Amino acid sequence: METATRIRTLSLAASVIGISLLHYLTPLQLPYLHDIFQRLYYLPIILSGLWFGFRGGIICSLFVSILYAPHILYQWGAHPGMEMEKYLEILLYNTVGTVTGMLSQRERERTAELQKSSRELTESYQKLQQQSEETLIIEEQLRQAEKLSTLGEMAAVLAHEIRNPLSSIRGTAEILRDDYLPGNPRHEFIEIQIRETERLNRVVEEFLHMARQQPMAMKHCRVQDELETIVTLVMNDARKRQVALLLQPQPSVIEIMADSEKLRQAFLNIIINALQATPEGGRVTISTALDRHAFCEIRFRDSGPGIEKAALDRIFEPFFTTKPDGTGLGLAITKNIIENHKGVLKVESEAGNGTTVTIKLPLHHSDPGEAA
Repeated sequence: METATRIRTLSLAASVIGISLLHYLTPLQLPYLHDIFQRLYYLPIILSGLWFGFRGGIICSLFVSILYAPHILYQWGAHPGMEMEKYLEILLYNTVGTVTGMLSQRERERTAELQKSSRELTESYQKLQQQSEETLIIEEQLRQAEKLSTLGEMAAVLAHEIRNPLSSIRGTAEILRDDYLPGNPRHEFIEIQIRETERLNRVVEEFLHMARQQPMAMKHCRVQDELETIVTLVMNDARKRQVALLLQPQPSVIEIMADSEKLRQAFLNIIINALQATPEGGRVTISTALDRHAFCEIRFRDSGPGIEKAALDRIFEPFFTTKPDGTGLGLAITKNIIENHKGVLKVESEAGNGTTVTIKLPLHHSDPGEAA
């Protein structure tokens, strides 16, 4: 910008000086040439007003007047009528410079106001868009809370009406199983009955965990310690499935405020899903990192077949599952746990390219009550 201003200033000065030299060097016997040179002064004056506003127009017109006045006094002094005409021309120079500069200055100020208004409108639009997105998120959270409230009421009834009869059925089946030896068809049928009873009981348990908002026992928690605990628990299962389970933690210690028991439950649900989705010889990688927004980022990456787009949009819906023996509550419970920790859970997947589950949790700061 400074270079352009310098070039314009030098160009204007050179043009004014050049026109003045033409006046001084041209004989008075060629008045038509002097008339042409006299009109040429308007070009730098107008350009100066357009480029530099009011101040530029005034300065250039005064500069022209100073250079042109001696020519009038010493060369046209013998012709009073011509001299008066030249002085009037100088007055016009200054008038044109003033008017051009004022109009240019006003146009610049108006352009600046319009640009400012445009920026303000853009900022207002962005704020409205952000508020609209936040409103949609809050509405979705309210709908989710309403669903959970309804589920909570249903859970209380289910807990009483289903779990007690299930316990009775299972107890009776175990007694009947003792009357038949293994290999007997009736023994196998009773085994199936016991397994299905356990499955129903597990569904009810998970349903209760998801529907009822249980109090959080928040305390200092090291993310790596919790992940190592879960990896130790599932390592035997990973070996049986012939899946490599790798933990790649951040070198520095990451500490957060969390309910460690619930956090482990969330991690366990995700890792079990990853192991079940990964074929033999595959790999499940767990990594941690710190992002620039003061969040701890935990990634669970598997080399499984991935999730179809249609299923990916519904994976957090209660009771939606792609597994024949799944309950469809694991990820819904996990999402609920992470959101109760003021965190974010995101799943990215493409069919044939594996799945990545990312959890972001706010870091714990040394100042009491402060969280990022």
